[in-house]
Amino acid sequence: MREEILDLLKREKKALSIIDISDRLNLNTVEGITKISETLKELEEETLIYKSNKEKYMLFEGSHLLKGRLNVNKKGFGFLIVDNSDDIYVSDKNMNGALNNDIVVAEPIVVKGKKEARIIKVLRKENIFVVGEFNLIDGVPHFTPDDDKLKVEIIIDDEDLDKLIDGYKIKVSIKRELSKYKYLAKVDKILGHKNDPGVDILSIVYDHDINDIFNESVINELDSIPTEVSEEDKKGRRDLTNEIIFTIDGDDTKDIDDAISIKKNKDNYILGVHIADVSYYVKEDSEIYKEAKERATSVYLADRVIPMIPHKLSNGICSLNPDDERLAISCVMEIDKNGKVVSHEIFESVIKSKKQMTYKNVNKILDNKEIPSGYELYVDDLKVMEELAQILRTSKIKNGYLDFDTDEAKIIVDDKGKAIDVVLRDRGKAENLIEDFMIVANETVASHIYYMNLPFIYRIHEIPENEKVNEFLGSISILGYKIKGERNFKYPKSMQNILEQIKDKEEFKILSNLLLRCMKKAVYKEENLGHYGLASKCYTHFTSPIRRFPDTTVHNLLRKYIFEQPDDKKLNELISKYEQILPEICEHSSKKERDSIECERDVESMKMAEYMEGHIGEEYDGIISSIMNFGMFVQLDNMIEGLVHISELKGDYYNYDDATKTLRGQRRGKIYTLGQKVRVVVTNASKEKSIIDFNIVGDDKNGNTK
Repeated sequence: MREEILDLLKREKKALSIIDISDRLNLNTVEGITKISETLKELEEETLIYKSNKEKYMLFEGSHLLKGRLNVNKKGFGFLIVDNSDDIYVSDKNMNGALNNDIVVAEPIVVKGKKEARIIKVLRKENIFVVGEFNLIDGVPHFTPDDDKLKVEIIIDDEDLDKLIDGYKIKVSIKRELSKYKYLAKVDKILGHKNDPGVDILSIVYDHDINDIFNESVINELDSIPTEVSEEDKKGRRDLTNEIIFTIDGDDTKDIDDAISIKKNKDNYILGVHIADVSYYVKEDSEIYKEAKERATSVYLADRVIPMIPHKLSNGICSLNPDDERLAISCVMEIDKNGKVVSHEIFESVIKSKKQMTYKNVNKILDNKEIPSGYELYVDDLKVMEELAQILRTSKIKNGYLDFDTDEAKIIVDDKGKAIDVVLRDRGKAENLIEDFMIVANETVASHIYYMNLPFIYRIHEIPENEKVNEFLGSISILGYKIKGERNFKYPKSMQNILEQIKDKEEFKILSNLLLRCMKKAVYKEENLGHYGLASKCYTHFTSPIRRFPDTTVHNLLRKYIFEQPDDKKLNELISKYEQILPEICEHSSKKERDSIECERDVESMKMAEYMEGHIGEEYDGIISSIMNFGMFVQLDNMIEGLVHISELKGDYYNYDDATKTLRGQRRGKIYTLGQKVRVVVTNASKEKSIIDFNIVGDDKNGNTK
């Protein structure tokens, strides 16, 4: 019945009523129409078809309709987030009752020559759970959602009020709608008082529907997980325990999932990338597997990690700790002097890391020629690795690899979780070396399975839209940045050409970040579409199975396809199975990755505001990072951003020019532009609202520089 209806709608190429469908399928009995109705409902829930307000059905695929998640701005407008496409603006007038994070159907519209979207239906309410603060105001209970983009009134069920105290942060679940934008809710979890250490981050974690606690069935299953590798575990594996293999990570890393080794074979390099064999312990259909699949990723926050798998695995038997035997999957590659992988092997192994190195100490060796104590035996290997990393990077750049050279902030917290400093993360040769080695291993594994023509997970990054990049180039050309060369961005080298021409500009960091926003988002897909940013024709995620479920799945597929050596019958069964389940794993993993990134950003914004609460009245040098019709954002050297509202610009009335992204004084003609250096004073900061406000220093009330 499903296929008959889908084929019919595909042939007709127009919307049909249930009567039209029953007539064409010659099913006009009560039983037939009932069956059609049930099937249509199933197809509608799966978003394979769409039912209009006139009770007519049409195929979703190939229609003009869009499906996505609504991201609402604090000011009321929002953006429709559509997979593998650019975000589309939705005005507050076109929300049609949809709320932040709802999954919606929209239709594209054009307003003043620009593409927008109008919400026409809410497919799924995502705000089933809401995190916020409970208060008693004049004895009357009030609940305020943390997400101030959620413009709703929530009434707490009377039976839950006795257990609540003024100032509690709570997670509530919606029971039913009382009226438009008004809901009844019950208390699902009390997170703690808002002033308790750690509750601030926990509130954001739960607001993003990220679970920080493993359920009882997962905990019980941990009893069967060993703490040491047994002789039975090692059967059939290649013993590499006598090889010089070591790890390089951050100072505080406890979940170590990648190790490396190096040898020379005449002019060629033998690079070993040895990855923790998580899939050996996290078996399909186990409770741990199901939970890892649901979480899909670890989440790294200011003072904690919310792991994908329990610590007994992530920090224990799966972590490649020094001097401990560990199970691994090794990808050993022979690479020539041009950076080409001329041969490779992928196999199950047993390794014993000889040294847990840190980026900081390896950088002392590679950058400063200092040899920290305990590193003496490994200096020669590190220097050979440095040679190979430079060869690989040169090869990547030659192919079109895009280096946006973006900075990343690191928030320093005290023992109570309070932000006490914000600094830039260091990135030296050691960090780049590990990145280069992991990339070549990911490419090698992806290519190996791709040429076997088997179902697989790929990490893809699609070609950007020419229109969006040209819009960026048009904006910066008006500001005086003249970019030469071809403007067909099908190939990464065209984008690389832009970066090359702006890299020496003082404003490079701002310009490269704006260009980065023109790119599509990298996602997981069961189809190999290449990775534009890495200029890679075939790419996957193989190297972080402790932290990412797609990597764990890749390991599982390597075992099923290669290590277990299935016969033709078994292989066909595997192909049929994974063709069915991989699309859902890819889609879910991509979504959970976005959720974790948004959670990390929200925590970062909140902690930056907390830090700046202690620096109100202080002055800083900054650079204008973006300009809107309501003001401009200024970024400090440590990546903290604050808003200079247009109403705070003294001595003139400023107009916003969308074409040039500038603010221009109406009387005096003073201009504020992207990348311009300014000095600012901190006038306001609110941890609770995650906002930082600046004013320009040096202008008097007439707009003149003092």
